[in-house]
This record gives sequence, structure tokens and C-alpha cells, in this order.
Amino acid sequence: MHRVWHILLFLAGGVVGIMLAVPLYVDRSTDPYLFETVAAVPTSTVAIVLGASVVRGEPSPILQERADVALKLYKAGKVKKILVSGDDSVEGFDEVSPVRHYFEGEGVSSEDIFLDHAGFDTYSSMYRARDIFSVRDAIIVTQAFHLPRAVFLARNLGLQAYGVEASQRGRAIYNYMREVPASLKAAFDLMFERVPKYLGKQFPITGDGTETWE
Repeated sequence: MHRVWHILLFLAGGVVGIMLAVPLYVDRSTDPYLFETVAAVPTSTVAIVLGASVVRGEPSPILQERADVALKLYKAGKVKKILVSGDDSVEGFDEVSPVRHYFEGEGVSSEDIFLDHAGFDTYSSMYRARDIFSVRDAIIVTQAFHLPRAVFLARNLGLQAYGVEASQRGRAIYNYMREVPASLKAAFDLMFERVPKYLGKQFPITGDGTETWE
């Protein structure tokens, strides 16, 4: 009986080890491509703003911080376009249009704002950036805890991707613990080459972003 318990404990330890090794590998492999400031990040074609919740039709604090950094990238000439990717699958819940309204109000040219209404998760956002919007190089904007996984997915999908931190917000231990299963899911998505639920018509990032608003 003791031998059985030893075997079970050994197996459990192995599983835990693998679960922890994946996010560590994601962090280490993407570290050269992550930047804390707008000034330090290399110039790219587009900033990708990853979706987050909205509150009464307005960007949540986390989403607003992502939008603020993307705006700085645009005004600093680091990017020519902005792609806002999020979930717009349920009536009354739209993660992308409020960000578009914010950018318009801050003077971003309408044709430079692209909306991805089917960025249901980070993998889908990066896959669709490549296949729907013909993105080849990008600066990804999100909080520090999320950034390594986002850049890892983008680079493994063939994008020349860099990341810049939206803020220090989200450094709570819960967010980092959540990245353990999220990183495992990312690895499986890449391994099995998951195809997002929605693909469809292409809107090259070099074109007119207003065509993506509806």
C-alpha cells in the first residue's frame, strides 16, 4: 500500500512540475521581447489592444490602461495602426467599440482604428490578427501578468511581436496563478493548431479600419 502511495505522490509531483514549468518557459522565452516603456519598444506596424471588461459601456480601468498605452504608441510614431481585439458576441457586451470611441476622441484617424469583434481569447486574437488582418509585426499592449503569454502566442503563430506593459495593475498573486492554466491552454492550442470559431473576410491592416466597425 505504501508503494502505491509513493507512486501516486511521484506522479502528482510530476504533473505539478509540468504545470509550473510551462509558464516559466513562457516567461523566460519571451523576456527579450517585453518592454516597460513606450520609448524602449521597437517600431512596428500596429498596436494590438487585448480586450477586457467594460463597465456601463465604458472601458474598465484595466482596459483603459491598455488603450492609454496604445494611444501613446500611436502618437509617438511607434505604430501606424491600432487593432482592438475583444469579445462582442453577446448583445449589450462590447469590449471593442468603447475603445474605438476613446481613440476617436483623442484624435486617432478613423481609418487607423481596426476592430476585431471575435477576439474571444488571446489565442484567437493573435490567430485572427495574422489571418484576418494580415498582421506581420505588432506591439501587444496588456498588463504585465498577461504579456508573456500574449507575446508567446503571437511569436509562435509567426508574428514579429513585442510587448509593452500597460501598467503595474494586476500584479496580485491571483492573476499570476491564473496564468498557470492559461499557459497550459496556450501550449495545447499551439500544439493542436486550434482554429478559432470565427474567421471569414479579410481586412488587411494596411487598409481602412472603418470597414471593420460593423
